[in-house]
Amino acid sequence: MHKHVEWDDPGADSVMRHFQQEPSGYANPGPGDILSARHEGAVVRVKVEAYVEGTSIGEVAAIISVDNGRRLKSHGKLALGDTVRLPDEFRALEPTLGDPDDRGDVNLA
Repeated sequence: MHKHVEWDDPGADSVMRHFQQEPSGYANPGPGDILSARHEGAVVRVKVEAYVEGTSIGEVAAIISVDNGRRLKSHGKLALGDTVRLPDEFRALEPTLGDPDDRGDVNLA
């Protein structure tokens, strides 16, 4: 049984909007693919187990705080390992997470 999730609107980070402009790279997700979405402001990665009529069904593989890039075990009513349904219209591109200094990125320019 899957957990019902109220996904955030991806807005400008919509995967579907991106591929309307650049359709050549789009393919339906399949088993093992990792998709991203937003839930209550956090990034949620879903490992796809099945894809049926525009909706991916899979397990929550990661929950990441957008503020600092830290991984969470749960967020609201959603937890790692939960099985969820992710409609294509809620898929989101990955944002740049947190402050670059907090992630240990090095600017070589």
